[in-house]
Amino acid sequence: MNALTRRGLFACGLQAGASLMSLQAAPARRVSKMRFGFTTYQWGRDWDIPTLIANCARAKAFGVELRTSSNYAHGVELSLAEAQRREVKKRFADSPVALVGIASGERFDWPDPARLKAALESAKGHVKLSQDVGSRGVRVFPNDFHKEVPREKTLEQISRALNELGRFAADYGQMIRLENHGTAGDLVTLRKIMDGVDQPNVRVKLNGYAGDAPDFARRFELIKPFLGDTLHMHELNRGEFPYQLQTDLLIDAGWEGWWLLETSTNPPDRVAALIEQRGLWEQLVAKSLSR
Repeated sequence: MNALTRRGLFACGLQAGASLMSLQAAPARRVSKMRFGFTTYQWGRDWDIPTLIANCARAKAFGVELRTSSNYAHGVELSLAEAQRREVKKRFADSPVALVGIASGERFDWPDPARLKAALESAKGHVKLSQDVGSRGVRVFPNDFHKEVPREKTLEQISRALNELGRFAADYGQMIRLENHGTAGDLVTLRKIMDGVDQPNVRVKLNGYAGDAPDFARRFELIKPFLGDTLHMHELNRGEFPYQLQTDLLIDAGWEGWWLLETSTNPPDRVAALIEQRGLWEQLVAKSLSR
């Protein structure tokens, strides 16, 4: 009886060990902590803040980036008074929608030193605005090369500007989001720019840039160490950008940021269209997680 017991225990031990080895060998379950949001460019141009919050809540787009340029109904601009800034912050804090960013149009490629200085000062103003309204970061552009300026000089200038802005933004607890935009904004070029940036709060913002599409996986690896917490996506039922591949790569990287929908079409019902885009994005994520 004792021998049988020992043999039984031995067999149970082998089974338990095999089960443990099986568990250890099983691949980790893919998960996504990415979130769907919205940037006010185009579809949100004439939505004031209460309307914007209501429409995004309805569409389950729970993160919002506000575009600035003096012609948006939300009214969040550099000219906003202190009391108005506090009111914007309170409106979002009291809602299910988070204000995740301010999208400035400032760019740091200007050959004219006066224009470059003005762009930096405006960007710094957007950093203060972002903090005041409860946001976490400011979008800026690289943006273009110029025939009369050597490319390396332009890249060095952009890197220096980002370092200055990044140091300034750090004092306000803000991130600087360098968007994948313009002729100096492809991912290969952004890697060169970021190699000259020493401020950890300056990060890359993906933008579904068509020029990166044919070689996206390799280019993604170049900038993966510098990814920020937001990206721009465009309508998923238009164009040929490899959004499924981008989804796969971001989930593999454990990225936890916001996909912010930036649109260029003019649908008759923008809220319905926003809901449709959220559904298409959820399908991308589900497909990636099922692999």
